[in-house]
Amino acid sequence: MSQRKQLKLGVIIHGVGGLISGWRHPDVPADASISLEFYKNHAQLAEAGKFDLAFIADGLHINEKSIPHFLNRFEPLTILSALAAVTSRIGLVGTLSTSYSEPFTVARQFASLDAISDGRAGWNVVTSPLEASARNFNKGSHPTHGDRYKIATEHLEVVRGLWDSWEDDAFVRDKENDRFFDSSKMHPLNHKGNYFSVEGPLNVARSRQGQPVIFQAGASESGKELAVASADAIFTSHTILEDAKAFYKEIKERAVEQGRSEDDIVIMPGIGPIIGDTEEEAEQLYQELASLVSIDRALEFLGRFFDHHDFSQYPLDEPFPDLGDLGKNTFRSDTDKIKQKAREHGLTLRQVALQTTTPRSSFTGTPEKVADLIQKWHEEKGSDGFIVHAATPVQLRRFVEKVVPILQERGIFRTEYEADTLRGNLGLPIPANRHTLQRV
Repeated sequence: MSQRKQLKLGVIIHGVGGLISGWRHPDVPADASISLEFYKNHAQLAEAGKFDLAFIADGLHINEKSIPHFLNRFEPLTILSALAAVTSRIGLVGTLSTSYSEPFTVARQFASLDAISDGRAGWNVVTSPLEASARNFNKGSHPTHGDRYKIATEHLEVVRGLWDSWEDDAFVRDKENDRFFDSSKMHPLNHKGNYFSVEGPLNVARSRQGQPVIFQAGASESGKELAVASADAIFTSHTILEDAKAFYKEIKERAVEQGRSEDDIVIMPGIGPIIGDTEEEAEQLYQELASLVSIDRALEFLGRFFDHHDFSQYPLDEPFPDLGDLGKNTFRSDTDKIKQKAREHGLTLRQVALQTTTPRSSFTGTPEKVADLIQKWHEEKGSDGFIVHAATPVQLRRFVEKVVPILQERGIFRTEYEADTLRGNLGLPIPANRHTLQRV
């Protein structure tokens, strides 16, 4: 067995799901996206399975063609704060956009979640790919792909600076001498940059884990640059092991070149396991999901990646249309992959739409097969762990009850939490307060 760090696991709690028609499955509560009980049950089930984190995704623009889950769902920081009260060990990670939020507000929200959860908060830093998002925020035009990442870089710099507003021992709370805090350990930021001007200090102190854990999911060159420089963990969408290994190797090497350790960044691809007691049952379960999707819904789902482009205007059974640069300013890495796959395999529009809408995960089969694949990816350095997307509630329970015990028996996944902070369980160091370091 590999002597690498043990496997890390997260779960994305996605309400009625990330599939355009998954909400129609009989096992999915139709109101799951706004059901506190649903989110609570999933978070507690994942915590019982010793998962590292629960993740809540988000988006900032909807229309009539959006995935049903997107139309009516909880805002991440709100639901994560509620989950903090009904869990004790699992990390709580939420998406928040750098393109459409102010750094001071973001710093305050995540610092508050970190305090509420006693050191279990994480921020998934996104730049918001959909151009229509700008119309909801009085921002004029949507920033270009390159500009969004320049904004994100400065935004993250400001937020991290604000998180260090207070040294860890600044609040002395000395009632007898009327001394609530040590003013020498309070630090305004006084940031003036290209995109933000923020004075500070932040009105929330650091938690036991120092700062919330930074997650990032961009796979474009700009996304990788941001991740290598600033992220503690990376969500990826790789589905082929060789591609995952190449990405893993590149990120780790680039991190070392920037003076970081390989262990400073945790890489976690998303997987959508479908688990059956037999291969035949797992295939049947996949087909049940796929059968819920009409071609019209599949075209709408595909269009979302291309800023809700209308694919109904093209012939279904002719080669995938030449879209030129369409998609370069939205989900760039995803749209590039879709175009490349269609071109290399000569796929029709119908084939691309259906495959994109209900992708067949290689992590489909018996618990042993799924565990074997997870172990293979981990030991061959395709990942440090995985984010589990369960298409139905039953699938998350099967993963926890049938796959996790196999991984534990093989010694590659914990049987008990090592720590009670997110950083501790991910094996990440606590970042020292920059002002305290200057004193040393």
